[in-house]
Amino acid sequence: MPKVGLVSLGCPKNLVDSEVMLGMLLRAGFELTPAASEAEIILVNTCSFIGPAKQESIDAILEMAEHKKAGTAKRLVVTGCLVERYRRQILAEMPEVDAVLGTNEIERVVEACQIEESRRENGSSAAPYLYHEFTPRVLTTPSYSAYIKISEGCDHTCSFCVIPQMRGRFRSRRFESVVREAENLVAGGARELILVGQDNTSYGEDLGLRDGLATLLCELAKIPDLVWLRFLYCYPNRVTDALIEAVAKSPKVVKYFDIPLQHASGSILKAMRRGSNGDQFLKLIEKIRLTIPGVTLRTSVIVGFPGETEEDFKVLMDFVSTAEFDHLGVFRYSNEETSASFGLPHQVPPRIAYNRRRKLLALQRRISRRKLKAFIGKRLPVLVEGRSRETDLLLRGRLESQAPEVDGEVLIHDFEGPEPEAGEYRWAVITGASDYDLVARLEANYFADRWPESRETEARLKLVEIQPAAAESYGNTLPHLQA
Repeated sequence: MPKVGLVSLGCPKNLVDSEVMLGMLLRAGFELTPAASEAEIILVNTCSFIGPAKQESIDAILEMAEHKKAGTAKRLVVTGCLVERYRRQILAEMPEVDAVLGTNEIERVVEACQIEESRRENGSSAAPYLYHEFTPRVLTTPSYSAYIKISEGCDHTCSFCVIPQMRGRFRSRRFESVVREAENLVAGGARELILVGQDNTSYGEDLGLRDGLATLLCELAKIPDLVWLRFLYCYPNRVTDALIEAVAKSPKVVKYFDIPLQHASGSILKAMRRGSNGDQFLKLIEKIRLTIPGVTLRTSVIVGFPGETEEDFKVLMDFVSTAEFDHLGVFRYSNEETSASFGLPHQVPPRIAYNRRRKLLALQRRISRRKLKAFIGKRLPVLVEGRSRETDLLLRGRLESQAPEVDGEVLIHDFEGPEPEAGEYRWAVITGASDYDLVARLEANYFADRWPESRETEARLKLVEIQPAAAESYGNTLPHLQA
């Protein structure tokens, strides 16, 4: 069977789709390769949430198309969100592309890779898709950590967002399906599970479950050998007392909330079709912090939304200064042509939006530096993740307050006992701090048992590597598998 390579762009939710497609291809007998130069078939799973993400996807398609011109690759298949928005344009303007598959057409990936080279395939409409516990997956994350998609789609009508157009209406996976997959992943060596979805806090509502996410967390926390259970992306008005309590009472659920608030000005939030205001957000933050001492809070905001005045931006700056988030993502508004906010009056000039983003990030940098310095001298569990990306002289790891790829990391300059392997949980003493990262010395004591010997040396598949677009982007090329 032909060799297949895959490039995955965008968010962890997209990465799960990539893993499912790889699993289907492997089950069908295809050989998987991390080297684009060796691949006979190349898949590019795209993102198109905002402009920079679209450009990154287009650049990746064109880069992989070069392998067809060189004669090594015979087929190029494009999948994901870009297809949902621009299927016809891709087929009309990119003759190098042989087949396109939307987000609901994942199950057709084997067919798309088997079609004769001379025939171009444009895909077809498909019923809303959601994988389950029996769907094959090839994990592309390190063996000790895995994502689980618990829902698909979104029912919120945020004016700046096009996700519902690409992913459809909100739909939850069956409760038992998620639990079974989590059990299987832990049995296979995963010690950190990360639940993802467009809106995790709505999980189970369409199934008639009350406080579905809270109930799910409590059930998953019962799994033996699971060390950290993390969930991402909370809609602010869906963070219930039951959810806060579920996080507070379980030692396996990390004390971490990712709540994208988008802004603090009431008028801008109204224009965004999100409602609420900074004062209400501060009350929610206070409730979470009082209930869970030491909790980590992450949010993301948009600057430059149409109509954002200097006063609106000052409200946002004051809010961030008061809230003192542990992690903050700041994105410039992207005027997407199919969004409800497209063409709104009083567009903010790009230069003003750029400067506002810089000011907000500078404020957050000062907050982050001060908060991280408070960690110095503390003894905390660290998940070791291997050698530093910058230098082989240091190891790197994460605290439970650091989600993979989006937050800072712990740089390990010294350790007691044998050199730790990736996937080990060790106690560490924090010895230093920078703006976003920590420095630590590892103790010989393990925070959790070492993984089964058979998992320690298992090589993991690497995704085909590409260079991300040189642009400010929402998200970036996802982490490639570690060998």
